Formats: sequence, C-alpha cells, structure tokens
Amino acid sequence: MKKALLVIDYTYDFVAEDGALTCGQPGIDLEDYITNLTKDFLHDGNLVIMPNDIHEENDPFHPESKLFPPHNIKGTTGRNLYGKLHTLYEERKEEILWMDKTRYSAFAGTPLEIQLRARGINELHLVGVCTDICILHTAIDAYNKGFKLVIHEKGVASFDPAGHDWALRHFEHTLGAAIVR
Repeated sequence: MKKALLVIDYTYDFVAEDGALTCGQPGIDLEDYITNLTKDFLHDGNLVIMPNDIHEENDPFHPESKLFPPHNIKGTTGRNLYGKLHTLYEERKEEILWMDKTRYSAFAGTPLEIQLRARGINELHLVGVCTDICILHTAIDAYNKGFKLVIHEKGVASFDPAGHDWALRHFEHTLGAAIVR
C-alpha cells in the first residue's frame, strides 16, 4: 500500500509562542515527533506533502477573516515552517511537496487529490495543527474520497483541548481512522 504523510499547517503563526494564531506549547511539543516522522517517510521513499494555510492581508472576503485574527499572511515569516521542520524542509525541499491552501481542508481548491491519485497513494498519515480544524476537515474529505486514514496522536495539537479530544474520537469512531498512540 502506498502512503503519504501530510504535515498540515505546522507553521510559525500556528505554533510559535508569539505566532498570530498559535496553539502554543501543545504545538511546540510536536516538533520532534513531526520532524522525525517526516525524516522516516522521506527515508522510506514515501511522499511528504506540506499543505499550508495562505491568506492575503486584509482580505474581507475570506470566511476566516470574521473568525480569527490575521495569520499565515502571504510573504510573512508566519508562513515559515516551525523550528526543526523548517530546517529539514530547507535541506530537502526537492523531496517534499509544498502546497498552499486557502481553506481548512487540504483538498479544498488544491491539486492534492490529483497528486495522490497520480502516485497511486491510498493511505494518508496526518500530523500538524489544529486537530479539530484543518486536520479534521482534511480527514473528512480524505475519508469521503476513499483514502485510508492514519492519525498520529503525538503529531497533532490544538488551542482547544476539548476540540482536540473530540476530534481524535471522531477520527477513530466516525471516520474509521487508525490512531497511532
């Protein structure tokens, strides 16, 4: 079975203590796990995709503008990957597929499904932030498109602990995802 790792929104704005929409310490605590998992996937010759949020400054038409403070603005350091993952990406970017996304789901308005189908990938491993927003919406779309899901519990976090816990249960019990604990 061919598989891919999706590292979703593990950016400075979502993770760093002073990020614009940070999940703070829970996100920071993922750094080693996500970086090592990314190395493992690359070592084994699997596809690694980094779908990352991108916004235009002062965009009054984007639905998130009414819900969240400005974040992951195009051309800012807030869009850089966080910590060791940023360094790994810079060293190995020719092996990693970066993908801009403008909605919660990495499938919405992106070529993600085309890239996966072209490579015969049918198993997706999800890590990143936020568990109950972008990870959740990506997982639901993946489920509806027939992909097998694997969620790495030590690789996801949120700024909402109750939402995080709910999403983990939803992945397992409603979407049939395997949870790596």
